[in-house]
Amino acid sequence: MTYQESISRRALLSTLAAAPLAAARKKIPVGVELYSVRDQLKQDLMGTVRQVAKLGYDCVEFYSPYTEWTTAYAREVRKLLDDLGMKNLSNHTGSRSFSPENLGHVIELNQIMGSRFIIMSSAGRVTDLDGWKKVAETLNEAGAKMKSAGIRTGFHNHQTEFKPIDGTRPIDVLAKNTGKDVTLQLDVGTCIEAGSDPVVWINQNPGRITSMHCKEWSRDPAVGYKALLGEGEAQWKKIFAAAEKTGGIEFYLVEQEGSRFEPMDTIDRCLKTFRKVHG
Repeated sequence: MTYQESISRRALLSTLAAAPLAAARKKIPVGVELYSVRDQLKQDLMGTVRQVAKLGYDCVEFYSPYTEWTTAYAREVRKLLDDLGMKNLSNHTGSRSFSPENLGHVIELNQIMGSRFIIMSSAGRVTDLDGWKKVAETLNEAGAKMKSAGIRTGFHNHQTEFKPIDGTRPIDVLAKNTGKDVTLQLDVGTCIEAGSDPVVWINQNPGRITSMHCKEWSRDPAVGYKALLGEGEAQWKKIFAAAEKTGGIEFYLVEQEGSRFEPMDTIDRCLKTFRKVHG
């Protein structure tokens, strides 16, 4: 082997060795669930989205009132996002929108917006495990109808789904009885408050935690969900590591139900902490 060949071989090996590291560093978008700035959003949706973009967020998630939009308005919002260089990757959607008479319109709105996931934000009142199996069936049926539009469905947990009914957690019923393409959008704060470990949950469901609400929770009853990201019980480094190694995370979403600061200041602080902790 000549000296030049040796140099070339070493360069090739170095490049190959660096490839996995480069892939690991691939930027995962971080967005905000706009419920965090709900009062501002109600007053001025377009202006609020512009403010969020200025903070440096990559994407936004709208919540249930968006299902009342016309297709023309959805196009206006999409144009704004395109102009700002932002994405709308998922939307929180009430269970009524999963009915046959409403689902078509919701799919059309999400197509216009470029959304990849229509997430059921709540199942409503469900009292037994058979009821949760019916919720799973609804998700499967909706997912099948969305597939041709290039959209997936999913479910967003609250405390309720992690609290056992007759010894079984509803969230486990949903995971077991839905297809692998139904995402399990993890709300970290409510999972912790209910007494479950989000890292364990992620590892039990590889590839299904495609998005996550980075919501904090404090044991201090005077604080609770008003704790800023990094001020509560969540072990974020371990959660991020599990989400990226096992969970199949595609994007993160900051959610804040309130804090001691103004809403826009709150999500600004949360984004800065996210970047510091996540890297």
